[in-house]
Amino acid sequence: MKTSKKVITNSCCGSSHEQHNHSHNTTFNLQQELINVAIPIILFILGLIFYEPLHNTPFSIGEYLVFIPAYLLSGWTVLTTAGRNILRGQLFDENFLMTIATLGAIAIHQLPEGVAVMLFFQVGELFQNFSVNRSRRSIKSLLEVRPNSANLKINGDIKSVSPETVKVGEIIVVKPGEKIPLDGEISQGNSQVDTSALTGESVPKTVRVGDQVLAGMINQSGVLTVKVTKLFEDSSIAKILDLVENASSKKAPTEKFITRFARYYTPIVVFISLAVAILPPLLIPSATPQQWVYRALVLLVISCPCGLVISIPLGYFGGVGGAAKRGILVKGATFLDALTAVETVVFDKTGTLTKGVFQVNEIIPKNGYSEAELLTVAAKIESQSNHPIAKSILSAYGEGVNTSEVEDYQEIPAHGIRAKIGQTTVIAGNDRLLHREDIDHDVCNVGETVVHVGVNNVYAGRIMIADELKDDAIAAIKHLRAIGVKHIGMLTGDNEDIAQTIAQTLHLDSYQAGLLPENKVEAIESYLEQADKNKKVVFVGDGINDAPVIARADIGMAMGGLGSDAAIETADVVLMTDAPSKVAEAIKVAKKTHRIVWQNISFAMGVKGLFIVLGIFGIATLWEAVFADVGVALLAIFNASRVLK
Repeated sequence: MKTSKKVITNSCCGSSHEQHNHSHNTTFNLQQELINVAIPIILFILGLIFYEPLHNTPFSIGEYLVFIPAYLLSGWTVLTTAGRNILRGQLFDENFLMTIATLGAIAIHQLPEGVAVMLFFQVGELFQNFSVNRSRRSIKSLLEVRPNSANLKINGDIKSVSPETVKVGEIIVVKPGEKIPLDGEISQGNSQVDTSALTGESVPKTVRVGDQVLAGMINQSGVLTVKVTKLFEDSSIAKILDLVENASSKKAPTEKFITRFARYYTPIVVFISLAVAILPPLLIPSATPQQWVYRALVLLVISCPCGLVISIPLGYFGGVGGAAKRGILVKGATFLDALTAVETVVFDKTGTLTKGVFQVNEIIPKNGYSEAELLTVAAKIESQSNHPIAKSILSAYGEGVNTSEVEDYQEIPAHGIRAKIGQTTVIAGNDRLLHREDIDHDVCNVGETVVHVGVNNVYAGRIMIADELKDDAIAAIKHLRAIGVKHIGMLTGDNEDIAQTIAQTLHLDSYQAGLLPENKVEAIESYLEQADKNKKVVFVGDGINDAPVIARADIGMAMGGLGSDAAIETADVVLMTDAPSKVAEAIKVAKKTHRIVWQNISFAMGVKGLFIVLGIFGIATLWEAVFADVGVALLAIFNASRVLK
């Protein structure tokens, strides 16, 4: 069964990174941070002037007067966090390690090294916060398309208002150069719009009367009059903002592993350090307590897991941001990790592999009906539906429909629709609907998309609809093969002939046709049963009837541009361009992220292991331990930032 998408708060070593999380969620002020670091550095340099060994005196009060303030200023956050965590019973974390190591250094009169530990840690924090802030900025720059105002048209006048106050059905005007503030339908004007912030596509899109536009697009040329179809909180840009801001709340298995690892690793390090400090002076005649306490302090400093617990979440955050730049919204690190194990990809057909932009190409009336009569009846009953096929029939009809004539409208999932026009009962749908209603007809399989129409249980004829493959559909399948996806399938409610034609054109491994929504769930479950235990099954869909299947798959992907709200809300990954080729791109981003995260883990563990050995044998000093710890953290952070590019 698919695990529920529960929000899990990000934590590192229990509460050990409380200060990190705080820094992530507040405004980063580089100038203030530099001042906070500069003052302790100046005091540290002054302290070296008074340092006792330079003067061959047994004691110099000056060094304490300067070093201790430098220590408190640079280490206050670490000291207070360690104190709070101890009171909460959370003893073993990097703050505790830093506190014990530095207080121990001061106790054995190694003041410069004790201060240096805190000072260089703070410098490392500065670089880390700068890197995290840069990562957040690069993601938020995608989302600074949030419009500040909307030009609301009221009784012929234009009034600038907040987008949040505009209601569905109201008219807004978008001038050249302005951001489109709300989702809507163009009622007047034509233009080119920049969709790059939403889709990652740099080529402008031409829009005309009747086309849908989304909040966050930038109007480039003509003036557009737009009828609002969604409130701001339901608009595309509001959902994207919410998705990206909350994407880091779902932890990947690797992050959970490191959190668990640090929970055991830290107390083990503390006890090993205690053993290094206590046992050699007791067992080795020439060993001095000060010498081995110093080595134990080196061990504590180098063992801090800061680089790991910061760079790994940052790596995943960068992966989510890098995907967002490409128009792929991943709803959390856990799904990035899951994408690296994809072996089976299953597509819906209409609107996913095909354009879903239908056109009537033939009208075949039966039983005394004319083409005009058949089209009129079909247009009236389809006027209540938002399905692309319904829109194609209305477009072919070309006249306004009085929707008040249509009563008792009923959608029959995966079959079609039934309604009354006056005293006449009309049905429109697929061949299954005719059989369900027991209406005699002359043909069942026609090899393309068709809408059969029945009037008062008499077959009135059929309307043939054409749909095309998306431009990148063939390339999408090739890309998936190239990155190692072993099985590619298709599930559709369309008839066998159409499904077979599409499957053969795209060289799919399998397909199932004529499926109801519940049949699609059963079909995806069969794929899940056949998949290897550690491999994942992806389902890609767009319609409201795909939502249950998207939820059931290991990873559900929804087409975000034309897809239904239900599919987008349910999905783990949203493809804003509606391009099937983005499926392979999402998997490639996930694999790169996973690779960088494990590079960081291997590098950090390797360096720390080496310096632990050097510290125990007295080869590494506190200075080297500090540089190694901060250096590992910084290199891991910079490596993690590569995912954004």
